[in-house]
Amino acid sequence: MVFMGDRATLLETGRFVQRHSKSAADEIIEAGPAVGAAVDTTTAEQETEAETEARHRLAAEKGDAGSMSVLGALLLRRGDLDGAERWLRAASAHGDRAAANNLGVLLHQRGYPDEAAGWWRVAAVAGSAPAAHALGRHHRERGDEPAAEYWLRQSAEQGHALGAYALADLLEHRSDVGAERWLRAAAEQGHREAAYRLALAVERRATAPVRGPHAYDTGTGLRTSLAGTEPGAGPATGTGLRTAAALAGTGERPAAATDGLGEAEQWFRQAAARGHRRAALHLGAILEKRGDLKEAGRWYLMSAKDGEAKAACALAFLLRDAGDEESAAVWWLRAAQDGDGNAANALGALHAARGEQQTAERWYRAAMDAGDVNGAYNLGLLCAAQERTAQAEQWYRRAAYAGHREAANALAVLLLQAGDAGGAEPWFSKAAEAGSVDAAFNLGILHAGRDDDRTALTWYERAAAAGHTEAALQVGIAYLRDGDEQAAERHLRCAAGGGSAEAAYRLATVLDARRPDPGPPVLGAPRAEKSECEEWYERAAQQGHRRAQVRVGMLAAARGDVAEAARWYREAAEAGSRNGAFNLGLLLAREGGEREAALWWTRAAHAGHGRAALRLALLAARRGELTEGRRWCARAVELGPAEVAERAARLSEALHQELTA
Repeated sequence: MVFMGDRATLLETGRFVQRHSKSAADEIIEAGPAVGAAVDTTTAEQETEAETEARHRLAAEKGDAGSMSVLGALLLRRGDLDGAERWLRAASAHGDRAAANNLGVLLHQRGYPDEAAGWWRVAAVAGSAPAAHALGRHHRERGDEPAAEYWLRQSAEQGHALGAYALADLLEHRSDVGAERWLRAAAEQGHREAAYRLALAVERRATAPVRGPHAYDTGTGLRTSLAGTEPGAGPATGTGLRTAAALAGTGERPAAATDGLGEAEQWFRQAAARGHRRAALHLGAILEKRGDLKEAGRWYLMSAKDGEAKAACALAFLLRDAGDEESAAVWWLRAAQDGDGNAANALGALHAARGEQQTAERWYRAAMDAGDVNGAYNLGLLCAAQERTAQAEQWYRRAAYAGHREAANALAVLLLQAGDAGGAEPWFSKAAEAGSVDAAFNLGILHAGRDDDRTALTWYERAAAAGHTEAALQVGIAYLRDGDEQAAERHLRCAAGGGSAEAAYRLATVLDARRPDPGPPVLGAPRAEKSECEEWYERAAQQGHRRAQVRVGMLAAARGDVAEAARWYREAAEAGSRNGAFNLGLLLAREGGEREAALWWTRAAHAGHGRAALRLALLAARRGELTEGRRWCARAVELGPAEVAERAARLSEALHQELTA
């Protein structure tokens, strides 16, 4: 137990000590008894330390107990233990409690803790708060917690910051609710570690989840689609504090919780302002979450310069997001070299993006060695991107066994792609139970492939509840199939809002079916506003959904907007839609562009559109190209549907009679 130092110096001196001393001990100086009343403070402040020492030495040699105490403290600060001990013992013999406390400090430094404790007891009984603090710590070090609590409480109740902090630490160790009171007392006196720990306690209370009968947890992670793994989608770099680690959560909080977070921020700020690097890190995280990136960066920088690796990593992410990748790399390197796995992963991702695979692999291994399981997962992603499947499986498996849910999902995908559905399913289940949304969706696909629609729907619903867009689409389709249009609409809206073009199209068809028939357009009537279903069709069409593009074109044509209709028909046709090509042909033919119409009908007919083939047959017949007309009739009969085949057959017979007449 070391009592001398930046935070726990226990020296006491009389009132004659220089007021401008910069020693940390000055914060806990206790004036000696009956001294200082007649001291000229102006003169004292102008004295040099040597002059002060000479003055007190002269007085001490004449028997002044107060000067003996001050002189002993000055020599003790200087490290002159032999010189200090003589005067401290002499002052203690005269009943000077500050000297008794400081004599205890000296003896403790010399390796006589029991004798030191005896003098601390003398000083503490006389009312010395620093001595009571030292005596309390002495007893705690020896395992005598009742005695430790007694003396620490004596010190704390006298307003001694170090005593209050030590008492809080003891009570917190026992999970005593009274710990926070004394942390607060120490923090209010400027104790930076107390301020930091108080901030953590207030923050924990304010962010504790509210549990009730309907509360549940969800998890998110990097996505690895069953349709094909995406190792290039981005490696996992962990969460760390850069994403406001201590304030994770969504939704609105009660006013009391908000106030608690504000109080926590104040204490973090006080500790950080006094140079507490972890408090600066937490404060930076709070400010980053709030969007105050400039101030967050300032606190991260302060903490990083003091050696906090997590702050260096968080600062690097801020710089990266601001476009300064080179500076970000410098701070990631510094953090990674200090053992921060998150920073090592970030460096790995940086080099992987530059195509420097060997360097990326080296940093991912460094992350793994630092205990960050994302390192193994990222190595798996890296190997998968290079088609080193066996090695990818090895790293995924290592991360999965360590509890990495997305690695478990990725491993299952690899096994499934290799034809091992039996080996894949347990890993999908493990990942899903750990909160992987993609694993839950993939389990749905797995069971759907076995025609186990009920189990598939259960997993789709679980993934959809956690915000998985494609899962919400599958749930919506299932409810449409079962005739529950209201439930289907709810899930389709979620999926469409999440960006699914297919969901937007299907939602539009549901809404479209409810629309009353607008009837034929009336000349002079104002153009009708776009309906909600048309807006959803357009959203899907803008994402390249061909059926939606055709439907938007049809609705535009019904409104009389030929140019808009032609634009959407053409976009769908050029993307390969045979209906789009057929409808574009109809539009062009009505506008007099029969030659271009024939080109689009030909494309549609070759793609299997029976009506387009019939149109081409009619066009050939009008031109007198009877043999060509019969050829297209035969194609129309082949393609159907029934009414088209019937008309084509009649036209073919008429053309045959014309040819043989």
